Amino acid sequence: MFEPIWYLKDIKQDKPVKVFTIFSCGGGSSMGYKRAGFEVIGNCEIDPRMNSVYVANNHPKYNYNMDVREFLQKDDLPEELYNLDILDASPPCSAFSSCGEREDAWGKEKVFREGQKAQTLDDLFFVYLNVVEKLKPRCTIAENVVGLVNGNARGYVNQIIKRYHELGYEVQLFQLNSALMEVPQSRPRVFFVANRMGYPKLSLKFNYKPIKFGDIRSKEPGNEPGKDSVTYKLLQIAKNSDKKLADVNKRIGKKASMFNKTIVWDGDIAPTQTAGTVPFRGCDKTFFTIHDIKTVQSFPQDYNFVNNTVNNAAYICGMSVPPNMMAHIATEVWKQWLSKDKEIIERMGV
Repeated sequence: MFEPIWYLKDIKQDKPVKVFTIFSCGGGSSMGYKRAGFEVIGNCEIDPRMNSVYVANNHPKYNYNMDVREFLQKDDLPEELYNLDILDASPPCSAFSSCGEREDAWGKEKVFREGQKAQTLDDLFFVYLNVVEKLKPRCTIAENVVGLVNGNARGYVNQIIKRYHELGYEVQLFQLNSALMEVPQSRPRVFFVANRMGYPKLSLKFNYKPIKFGDIRSKEPGNEPGKDSVTYKLLQIAKNSDKKLADVNKRIGKKASMFNKTIVWDGDIAPTQTAGTVPFRGCDKTFFTIHDIKTVQSFPQDYNFVNNTVNNAAYICGMSVPPNMMAHIATEVWKQWLSKDKEIIERMGV
């Protein structure tokens, strides 16, 4: 239904559904809603550089380059934002990631790249819910890492669910993997999908055939690591069974370091694209190209990273929801909920 190779220029907005997104990053979720035919009317993003990229590609009617806490305090928001069908969010998740500090970082103010300013991240989901209380959209969709529902973080989830109920929303949690949703990448994520309209339980079940890296990668090689580097030397002796340079080190009897240096072979489903690293292509022992990064994340081929370098592409894609993932969720929300809502049907002139 949603091919991994696509273009922004081909998007058609053919459904009377209005979406506003908080923590918009590079616009992954926004482009997913658009692929489903929805109208994304605006965004809020704290990071000025990320926001400039979002604007360059999504051209929002309402753009707020500010902390969501500042957005929450605004008393001059346009009336259109009080009549939303969907309020979307991807609260920054590094405080809950299984790869991060988790509990050691909760409640502490730190300087994160998300915004280049000191802030706490573990409370931002609740700030988002305060925006839900203010704008009262029909539905809300919030994405986060699976780590949010694991270990001690489950206490946060219970508080989140309680807050949804206090606001009059019925909420469902879904654990989904983008690899089964026409995204050439294994990216497990949690989605909180809620409504205040009395809609029936939503069913989200996806089982598309996973797409192997060799089927979508660029035919052209990427950049080579320096030939005198340890990285280059390890890559030359890497085997299909080695998924990280740490595996190569371990196999040859050295300390298993370099866990963040991933190798993706043609027969593999690419692992989660992270913001801080560029993977290697097993086929030719080079770095991912920009085409590879875009396609693995199901970003459009005509996406403008503004600073079109491989590292910047990896950062923006790693911080964003894969568009195809959100397009599938949005399509089901339309089929099961919004297409049967009387007010929305009237907007269609039916």
